[in-house]
Amino acid sequence: MNIPEKLIQKYNVAVPRYTSYPPANFFTETFGEARFREAVIRSNHDQPQNISLYLHIPFCPQLCYYCGCNMHISRDKSLHRRYVEAIQQEIRMLRPLLDPSRKVSQVHWGGGTPNALEIEQVEAIMQLLYHEFDFTAQPEIAIECNPAYLDLAYLDRLHAAGFNRFSLGIQDFSEQVLQTVNRAIPGIPVAELVARIKTYGQAKVNLDFIYGLPHQTPESFAHTIEQAIRLAPDRLVTFSYAHIPQLKKAQQQLEKAGIAGPEAKVKMFENTYRLMSEAGYTAIGLDHFARQDDELSLALTNRKLHRNFQGYCTRETTGQVYAFGNTGISQLENSYAQNVREVKTYLERIAQGKFTTEKGYLLSPQERAVRHVINELMCNHYLSWAEAAATLGISAEELRQTVRYAPAELEDFSAEGLLLFSDSELTVTPLGRFFVRNIAASFDPNLQQTGKTFSKAL
Repeated sequence: MNIPEKLIQKYNVAVPRYTSYPPANFFTETFGEARFREAVIRSNHDQPQNISLYLHIPFCPQLCYYCGCNMHISRDKSLHRRYVEAIQQEIRMLRPLLDPSRKVSQVHWGGGTPNALEIEQVEAIMQLLYHEFDFTAQPEIAIECNPAYLDLAYLDRLHAAGFNRFSLGIQDFSEQVLQTVNRAIPGIPVAELVARIKTYGQAKVNLDFIYGLPHQTPESFAHTIEQAIRLAPDRLVTFSYAHIPQLKKAQQQLEKAGIAGPEAKVKMFENTYRLMSEAGYTAIGLDHFARQDDELSLALTNRKLHRNFQGYCTRETTGQVYAFGNTGISQLENSYAQNVREVKTYLERIAQGKFTTEKGYLLSPQERAVRHVINELMCNHYLSWAEAAATLGISAEELRQTVRYAPAELEDFSAEGLLLFSDSELTVTPLGRFFVRNIAASFDPNLQQTGKTFSKAL
């Protein structure tokens, strides 16, 4: 795939990533604990009925300068213990609000660095989940891991605890890059960690990378991807580095070493797309690649791909998301609710027997319609107005009016080979997938609001 320079210049503007709609910076503090309780109870009557659980472990032993995540630098074992106890208490508080007939189809541990915890602490939380909830026959139980803090015994016990998807945050195989961004270097070769996971039968391996970091070039990053392909992961993710030093002060450190410009990042993407395609992987959304027999590839083929804050998933595994831990975001059919940011405040509120909802958002029927349209374009690169309208229980014309469908405004996307459209359907082209955030933004009435900060598209 060759991406024309003129399109890079035109579309490298600030737009939402659309991991949710509306994005998290639209959440308001008027949505507190009482409204969260109401939303959870209401969610029992909404679809999907499946439950997704997200556990946020904020702790990291050291700060990676590029990080845009909600994390807390700490090696304090006492703090970790109190945090684990708080998450267990939060789980016990939420469980009575949920219909006991609903089943868990997905568990995701994110951070931070979940494997910064002692393995016994991870096991204790998983044992509580198994005790409190019923699970579907084949749930996805995933954990994000920093390979620098993994050993084989820890992996073995994760597998014994039920984990069947392991996402290794490699970011780059170059030690120079890792040292510059202040990321610890693995003591055990990644190849050895991957080989161990592959002995677990049905367990899956994700390898995560970031492009656009200091010292990365199109050639060096292509070499990293070639190394990754030799490990034959089930999925590979290449996140575009989002430089927002006005929000993440540590990112200013990277400016001293120099960060890649949009042209170099585009070339890194092009090389990755080519190499992964040649290796037989399917491009999923903006940044994922999956083996052709992977459930994400099959879901894309059947136009049943979905995503939440934790990433892409299938309609079968997805559920309404209930989040535990500081900054965790519950993603229900009609609302979002985010827990407090500060670890100390989170611990205090849980100790008082209170949910820690700090802010959230209640979606209107119109916003749920916009969300559906944007999700279909972002995930499946296709939208049938009739099918979408039927799902939402409205007419196709009403749906088009809700998202301000304006054919004249889409002509540029069409003329540039990014979008095929008619009054019956929309199809994002392979080239258009690189600019899908821009395309999705054209259906977003909320972008008329000012004062919101987003990263650039490229």
